[in-house]
Amino acid sequence: MRIIAGKYRRRTLLTNPGETTRPITDRVKVILFDRIEGYLPDAHVADIFAGTGTMGLEALSRGASTVVFYEQDRRAHELLQQNVAKLHVEEETVCWRVDVLRTSFRPKGVENFLPYNVIFFDPPYRMTPSIKPGSPLFKSLVRLANPEISAEDALLILRCERRAEFSLPEAWRLDQSIIENRMALHFFRRGAETPRIEAEGEPAAETIG
Repeated sequence: MRIIAGKYRRRTLLTNPGETTRPITDRVKVILFDRIEGYLPDAHVADIFAGTGTMGLEALSRGASTVVFYEQDRRAHELLQQNVAKLHVEEETVCWRVDVLRTSFRPKGVENFLPYNVIFFDPPYRMTPSIKPGSPLFKSLVRLANPEISAEDALLILRCERRAEFSLPEAWRLDQSIIENRMALHFFRRGAETPRIEAEGEPAAETIG
């Protein structure tokens, strides 16, 4: 896996063998980043279900100012940290080993990394059908839509199987979908008037660990 454009172009990245990190092809990456190019300069980015950091590091290469990576898998998180170290971008990134289903999305001590302008949301394909009202993943997306977490008109990119059925919270409005073979990229925008919503059992800001 490699970075395909920007200041870290052609730098190779470590990847996790198997299905844990769902690597994305260069072709799909080009399609995706051509679509969001205008959002990236100086953007605060969240890479959720980050794997080894391919998406967030590509965004950083193309002009994003900061990236917070959310990844629970131990091995993927270790490789993510190594990729960050290879590029010497520790100051611009946070590698947070955390359960996306339970997190507040508010890491303590890096308040200047929020609110997010661009959010990569890339759950394992088997989890996508569980995005429906009342599910833990749905509640995570409710928390993510709160104004202190995501900026007004923030862009969220959901990658999933092309036939996957799901239902995002109303705060996220579908803007565009791109189908590439058996993969779908869905682009959502956060509503400009989205109020703060208290999700049931919402956690407070958390220390990074």
